[in-house]
Amino acid sequence: MSIVRKIATKQQRALEILVRLKRLYPEAPCTLNYQTPVQLLVATILSAQCTDQRVNQVTPELFRRFPDAAALASADLEELEQLIRSTGFYRSKAKNIQRACWQLLTNFAGTVPQSMEELLTLPGVARKTANVVLGHAYGISAGVTVDTHVKRLSDRLGLTQHKDPIRIERDLMKLLPQPEWENWSIRLIYHGRAVCQARKPACDRCALADLCPTASCWTPTQETGKTATSSITVNQLESIR
Repeated sequence: MSIVRKIATKQQRALEILVRLKRLYPEAPCTLNYQTPVQLLVATILSAQCTDQRVNQVTPELFRRFPDAAALASADLEELEQLIRSTGFYRSKAKNIQRACWQLLTNFAGTVPQSMEELLTLPGVARKTANVVLGHAYGISAGVTVDTHVKRLSDRLGLTQHKDPIRIERDLMKLLPQPEWENWSIRLIYHGRAVCQARKPACDRCALADLCPTASCWTPTQETGKTATSSITVNQLESIR
């Protein structure tokens, strides 16, 4: 009998998935390169409809020319557009970055605010961007980052029936302890890139296959083993934090 059937509740299964993800990816830093919260905010805005790899190719020169909110707010818009052109939607991104930085200077003394409510007042910032900034710049778990990988894997793992990112986030927040919200997202992103890809998921080498109702096959691995527990609790997560 598979673990999918053995684990009685969706929350228990989500916790077991989290345990395995933390073992698979013990070091899972943000894949965007930055040195300050402002730079992380800008890089995350640029990552919309663009790969982190591409963003990381663009930001060294961007941040060399415009390292902080004041420099970005006063930058020549055409120069800013050309620097970020390869990330796509560069005109709207450049305007949002510049307007957001003006707002940081006007309302927040040039610093990135540390609350979801304040971040959402910035142009170009929705919950995904705000969660990334709060989680990685400040260590604040205000929600679950839902990007294309988290959306796809949460659906395949049977943890949500929704397609809307906000509803997916709400489902995941109910299943996971708050301190683990960003840990979940970043590790699920790593797994989506490495194993559970959009067009051809590698179910035969996936350490989560026995927990996944959509897996096409299951090959036990060192990380999973054949005797994975079906009674993982929130307290047991402490041992691998």
